[in-house]
Amino acid sequence: MSPAVLQLLNSLTFAALLFLVASGFTLIFGLMRIVNLAHGAMYLMGGYVAYAVTTSSGSFLVGLLAAMLAVTVLGLITQALLRFVKGSELRQVLLTLGLALILNDAALVIFGGDTFSVPVSEGLRGATQVFGVFYPRYRLFVLFVGIAVLVLLWLLMNRTRLGSLIRAGVDDAETVEAMGINIRLVFVATFGLGMVLAALAGALGGAFLSLYPTADSEILVYSLAVVIIGGRGSLAGAAVGSLAVALLSTFGQVWFPELAYFVIFGPMALLLAFRPHGLFGRVQ
Repeated sequence: MSPAVLQLLNSLTFAALLFLVASGFTLIFGLMRIVNLAHGAMYLMGGYVAYAVTTSSGSFLVGLLAAMLAVTVLGLITQALLRFVKGSELRQVLLTLGLALILNDAALVIFGGDTFSVPVSEGLRGATQVFGVFYPRYRLFVLFVGIAVLVLLWLLMNRTRLGSLIRAGVDDAETVEAMGINIRLVFVATFGLGMVLAALAGALGGAFLSLYPTADSEILVYSLAVVIIGGRGSLAGAAVGSLAVALLSTFGQVWFPELAYFVIFGPMALLLAFRPHGLFGRVQ
């Protein structure tokens, strides 16, 4: 049972990381009606900033906070640029794709093509015994953070006024605006929240998935799969989709290494054919 338990733990920790990325992505996608192709680049920039600050300061927490701040600023700039292409989905996609390429090239110039790993605190190093297997403490920490963020996001979305406005904006942004709510501020708050989650995922993911020039495109593809499976604008969909993608990816690489991507995207294609709005998505 030890190998199965080990792969299950790997799936859960990877699902926690995917949820951190995809939850912000699906909220932005659901509310603003655009596919933000720069979201993966924000993840990568968060990881690089966390690596640079943690290495220079010696504090993983300082690196984490610096990553959130830097990526939030980049996100607000992106959100401001998107105002100039409002109403044109193709231009919005091209703008975010171009921004992603710019950020990727900038990271390549600054950090080169080498692989980096964000240093973690001493207490998060080593392994601990879980269900009969020794497992890295840091991965368990990522799992704990993912669960904590899920709970906090649920409370935000279901117990606060901002959450009500975000959910209402996902369902019908025009009606929200007609009621006198400044939907632009809701957009800014949602975009900022998505950037914070992307930065958090980049800093945490940079410690066990590592950072390299193509990491942004890989995590973006996984995030798109999560959103398609779970449904856009749905927090529950992001959680279930992250778990499904992580399980398919982890066990697929073990059982069918030559068909690892087919194991993920084959079921996704079938879901698109029979339920194009995802498991928890609704027709807009």
